[in-house]
Amino acid sequence: MRRILALWLPSFATDRLRRRMGGRAPAADRPFAAVLAERGRLILRAVDAAARAAGLAPGMALADARALEPGLAVADADPDGDAAALDRLCDWCQRYTPWASVDPCAETAQGAGGLLLDVTGCAHLFGGEYGLLADLEGRLERAGLSARAAIAPGIGAAWAVARHGLSPVVPAGGALDALAGLPLEALRLPPATVAALRRVGLRRVSDLYGKPRASLAARYGSVVALRLDQALADLEEPLNPRRPVPPHMARLAFAEPVSVPEDMERAAARLLEEVCRGLVRTGEGARRLLLSAYRIDAGHEAPPQVLEVGTSRPARDPAHLLRLFREKLDRLEPGPGFELMTLAVPAADPFVAAQEDMGGEAAAGSPALPVGELVDRLGARLGLRRIVRPLPRESWLPERAVALVPAEAPAAPPPRSWPADRGRPVRLLARPEPVDAMAPVPDDPPVMFRWRGDLYRVSLAEGPERIAPEWWRRPGDDPADGDEARDYYRVQDTEGRRFWLYRLGLFVPDRHARWFLHGFLA
Repeated sequence: MRRILALWLPSFATDRLRRRMGGRAPAADRPFAAVLAERGRLILRAVDAAARAAGLAPGMALADARALEPGLAVADADPDGDAAALDRLCDWCQRYTPWASVDPCAETAQGAGGLLLDVTGCAHLFGGEYGLLADLEGRLERAGLSARAAIAPGIGAAWAVARHGLSPVVPAGGALDALAGLPLEALRLPPATVAALRRVGLRRVSDLYGKPRASLAARYGSVVALRLDQALADLEEPLNPRRPVPPHMARLAFAEPVSVPEDMERAAARLLEEVCRGLVRTGEGARRLLLSAYRIDAGHEAPPQVLEVGTSRPARDPAHLLRLFREKLDRLEPGPGFELMTLAVPAADPFVAAQEDMGGEAAAGSPALPVGELVDRLGARLGLRRIVRPLPRESWLPERAVALVPAEAPAAPPPRSWPADRGRPVRLLARPEPVDAMAPVPDDPPVMFRWRGDLYRVSLAEGPERIAPEWWRRPGDDPADGDEARDYYRVQDTEGRRFWLYRLGLFVPDRHARWFLHGFLA
């Protein structure tokens, strides 16, 4: 059964201002408001509980508010800062569940704030739903934020009970009774619709029970029936998390704060085992992992400490992944200790079994280190972006047929292989090197050539094989490629050494032919 937690922060803006002002903040029982300049006058943007009790409300002019409450204390509002702080609070709530979202309620424009959390299957980690609510509200109260929270089967019911209800937990199937005595504002209806319903004597949510939906829609639009169905969980309402939810995630809370490196390593190993079991079930391997550690003394705006590791190919061996994290665990600063650690896999690829051994024996009869683990361990120290690997690329030009990409890049599907009847060198020079060659006929292979001061006499030759420039690339994109066709020859000298030579360009009378050595054949 789906369980949604709605968190309401009725004085979020003024609570933030009090925290920021510190010792300069007005007394807790003194009315306090945040003001904002609008059309040449000061307007109350947010008020605290004491100001609301005095009859003040957002949108009121400051002069009118002071006439009602002369002792009103004010400070400049910070709407952008409030929005950013609410986002940080939403990220902090990921300690409870990754499905955390900022509530797009109209109250946010009045200095309040709200969050929505999908806590399905999470409450037992805190001793039940009442324990989860007590933990959340207690932490926010210690941080100086007044808050109310409720848990219900759907977003609508949780939202209504958090703001207007009495019991904070609505059991499955209990939304009908929990909402019956609440005012119509609990259904998230527009103020104009609420006023129109009140004019005909409909004041409570229960007054709408049993009313024909067709007549309600005809007079007040479809919003009334929509909100009622959402509140009663008769209509599914999606919750879009603020950050993407990783496909695999594990969480570990500690009864006592953890600060010893050995304990942190054991916690990471336990989290890796749980995550890797999930990867095995889905047939995937991790490409990127995030280990988040929450300090016990960190406030609600303090982000967790995060360690990130990547792999050159999908991996799900806990021992190997732990070795990658072990290189970075000393970067964590536990202070008085961590109370919670989470491990997320934001990127995972299909895991395909393949031979990864480098072949032979590493040393003294020990098995050779798999290529993937070697690259990952080097990447943990140097960074995967600094380690490159060759990947095939669709190109007939030999120097463009292979691309060097970072080891963390996903492997591309291999292109078509070279034709079997056309040999290619086992060693390709980084750049073709010019040679002085002599050929009896312009289109014939050379009979001798000079390279790096040494003379080579050709005994056997095959060719030519013509490779034209790539027509889709503009001339001059890479001066090293040239814009002319190449005629390649496979030649062998009198001592049995084999070379891959080419003549650049077509034969032109009165122009010396240009020859280049590009590689060595087996």
